Amino acid sequence: MRHDEHGDQADGGTIGGRLALWRARRAVGVEELAVRTGISPDRLADLEGGREWVDRRGELAALAGALRLDAGELTGQPYSPAGDEHTTVRAVAFHLRRELAGTSPAPPIGSVDDLDERTARVLAAEAAGDEHALALALPGLIRLGDALVEASSVAARQRAAELRVRGHVAAAGLLRRLGYRDLAWTLLHRARPGGPEPVSVLAEEARLLIDMGMPEFALARTERARGVGGGLDLPLLEALANAAAGRRAVAERLLRQALAQAQDARERSAVSAAYAVVAAEAGAADEVVEHARATDLGTMEAAGRARLLVTAASAHTRLGREEIAVRLLVQAEAEAPLRVRLAPFARELLAVLPSRVDRAAAEEVHWIAERAGMR
Repeated sequence: MRHDEHGDQADGGTIGGRLALWRARRAVGVEELAVRTGISPDRLADLEGGREWVDRRGELAALAGALRLDAGELTGQPYSPAGDEHTTVRAVAFHLRRELAGTSPAPPIGSVDDLDERTARVLAAEAAGDEHALALALPGLIRLGDALVEASSVAARQRAAELRVRGHVAAAGLLRRLGYRDLAWTLLHRARPGGPEPVSVLAEEARLLIDMGMPEFALARTERARGVGGGLDLPLLEALANAAAGRRAVAERLLRQALAQAQDARERSAVSAAYAVVAAEAGAADEVVEHARATDLGTMEAAGRARLLVTAASAHTRLGREEIAVRLLVQAEAEAPLRVRLAPFARELLAVLPSRVDRAAAEEVHWIAERAGMR
């Protein structure tokens, strides 16, 4: 697994550029890599030459696996800090390690009600895609949750334990997105209370395994979670894992079932957005656009909107509609700035779009890339 402290030395690079470097280090020829991955030699050459980009988890996993790499070695995560907010976010790994080691200098102060309020603010920041707010809040939340589980009365301890799990899962999610996967695993292991496995922990483990290119292991987690309970998130995660594993038909069957179970417009939009991701994994750009257009963005949280907009932007680029893609990417960054700037597939678009659009549109992309530390 990729060492957490090893940042990328070429943050403006692409997955294809890093692929070329690692292929040379491993002494693997293009033809051999094509055989190992099932990706054509022409596409591999286009990726390495910057003419193509990666926007599918399954393809990223195939490339990393063929070269015996963690996916982070190809995405370049965790990225070098760009700006004060990114510096704060990048530092969260250090602060969380300190909390886990029990070496934090400040003692926790607060009640279970305080923990409840702080957890609610963290969950709101997560839904908003506000990585900076998460980085500021999570170390103290972890510290307070740990303390209250130990010190609370019997009546309050169960509530404190539930809130502690939520804080750990939120922290693991942030670390996963940043590329600190080892530390994310540690937090998820630590979140287990010793009784039945919380659905939220199993779901975040599934997300982590999907990002690591291990969809089959992710499906094992969702299967266990279904035995405990859970809502719409589980079939959506199962669909994504199956799509990443190349089983589109299974993924779409799960989404049809999820749509039938959806209770309101928000849940229907979540299923529609998941359809777009499944179509993207299958390389069906026209279907991605169709599903994105059918999704009611107004019913989604900012983080979900930003994720769907990036997916749609990549699809429009593949269809030769680069000007639309730029507008969508600008909109996505406005929704959740750091979440988008630190997303590997968004950074792929930031690298590839400027050469495909006119000067004004290229400048808009360049400004985002500069804020992302890619220029």
